[in-house]
Amino acid sequence: MTKLIHISLDTMGGDYAPKIVVEGAAQSKIRYPNLVFSFFGNKRKIAPLINSLGILQNSKIIHTSDIIDANEKPSIAVRKGKNSSMAMAIQLVKSGKADAVVSAGNTGALMAMTKLFLRPMEGITRPAIAAYFPTIAGESCMLDLGANIECDAKNLVQFAFMGQAFANIVMGITNPTISLLNIGEEEQKGLDYIKEASKILISLKNQINYTGFIEGDKIAQGIADVIIADGFIGNVSLKTAEGTAMLVTSYLKKALTSSLSSKIGYLFAKKAINNFRLQMDPRKYNGAVFLGLNGIAVKSHGGTDAFGFANAIGVAVDMVRYNFISDLQNNISKIKYSL
Repeated sequence: MTKLIHISLDTMGGDYAPKIVVEGAAQSKIRYPNLVFSFFGNKRKIAPLINSLGILQNSKIIHTSDIIDANEKPSIAVRKGKNSSMAMAIQLVKSGKADAVVSAGNTGALMAMTKLFLRPMEGITRPAIAAYFPTIAGESCMLDLGANIECDAKNLVQFAFMGQAFANIVMGITNPTISLLNIGEEEQKGLDYIKEASKILISLKNQINYTGFIEGDKIAQGIADVIIADGFIGNVSLKTAEGTAMLVTSYLKKALTSSLSSKIGYLFAKKAINNFRLQMDPRKYNGAVFLGLNGIAVKSHGGTDAFGFANAIGVAVDMVRYNFISDLQNNISKIKYSL
């Protein structure tokens, strides 16, 4: 018998909640029949949506009228939002009654609350946000994507080991290559804390497959399985990549509709173009993981649709299926360096 996986959902988080959360859950249920859900939020709004989708009839709805606003400061959210849909969804994971929590809500509040309720793992001072990054060679993992705006060298080293575990456990890469994002590949370039982190990682070459610095234009080439940066640089890189994908897609659409001959050419190349659009679709890579916590928390993009939210749930499912938390704890405990 297939083991049930229980996902706790902040149903009121995100630009189009609760509709996309419920519909995304329904899509993921088709993909993973062994899923069960607990929906936290306004029951009056959630129940009709669930009732219209027979596949979710066995789900639980836990009512709360409190919602964390998208612009709420994390400190205020933590202090005043203990009965919010976000906080209650996280606490179900803390209690052990759910395997993972997924939210499209306020990123800062989600990170603050998950740190408060789930607590960082022993040996980890700062959890980080990690996500898949599309490349020519397939997929890479990148972190931190916004949880820690300011970091020191030891934080980056911790991120490297967490990223190594993620690539190994979830992505199935036996000996993932790790690179630090920098303004150049030469050892003398970059800020002091980045250069210090590089020296530490070089000294730990028997524990981690560190390959040196990587520049921004090399990320999409897939020459590194894991790219490490502080949250400021990582978030800017991610948003720049998303914007570039939208730009390329927009240019392609204009080019294919600019003349009669291009429209005819589109008919012949329609299948290939649709495959291209799928590869460039940011919804396909939706779902960022908060690494370094004693529990699985996945952040969905706030403006995504049901398809994108379903993919975020899929990321949480992968983390549960691969026993990520216990394996990461085991990997962190083996690091022979005082982090």
